[in-house]
Order: sequence, then C-alpha cells, then structure tokens
Amino acid sequence: MALVSAVWFVYVFMVMTYTISVYDTLIGGVVVKLETIGKNIRKYRLMKKLRQEDLAEKADLSINYVGAIERGEKIPSLETLLVIINALGVSADMILADVIDTGYLVKDSLLAEKLEKLSAEDRSKIYDVIDTMLKHSTQVKP
Repeated sequence: MALVSAVWFVYVFMVMTYTISVYDTLIGGVVVKLETIGKNIRKYRLMKKLRQEDLAEKADLSINYVGAIERGEKIPSLETLLVIINALGVSADMILADVIDTGYLVKDSLLAEKLEKLSAEDRSKIYDVIDTMLKHSTQVKP
C-alpha cells in the first residue's frame, strides 16, 4: 500500500493598476496638478541653458522620456526625479513648488528676489495690482 499525498500550490496574483494622467489627480481629497512638475523641470532646464538632449545625457535618460516628462505626459519615479533634480542643480522644492503646500514659500522667495531688483515706484505699482486682485478674489483664506 502506497501513501499518496498531493501538494497544491496556490499562487495569488495581485494586480495593481497605476494610472498617470495629465489631468488633475486627487490625493487624499486634494487636487494635485502633477503636470506642473514637468513644467518646472522645463523652466529650470531653460534657465540653465540646457537642451533636452543635454539633460537626458546628464540624467542618463532618453530624450523622448525627458520630453514626455516636461509635457506632463509622464510622471517620473522618485528615483528618476532625484536624478533630474541633481542634473539640473536645483532643489526639490523648486521643482515641486506648485504641488506641495509649502512650495508657495519658494515662489514667494523667488518673487521677493525679483521685486528687490525693481525701483520703488515699480514695486509700488505691482503691490497695488496684487491688492486689487486680492480684493476681487473669491478664494482668499482667512
């Protein structure tokens, strides 16, 4: 009499679907405009007078992929984003300024630097325009 035992292997496959969109994305109930990451990468690349080819070479990426990121068609992984940031020689908050809440501090700082270079008269005009816009804004936080 032979003892026969059967061994069953059960494989559980979990299918994860990731969707990357050029449209606004909800994260925790907050709309995040991910395409601004690519726009900021492009802005700082141009400020550094780099071509897409130059950035692609520095970051060891394809030119097509860099272009897709800049157009907001692709969102880079964290690792790739860090490589791009280092290749551009900028900080992460400069690239993510429009995506993170504290990013507006970076924008405020950059704007303050630009305003410092203006005459007192021009600064006054700009402040008047900002005040007028704030008076008519419906989204002013308390």
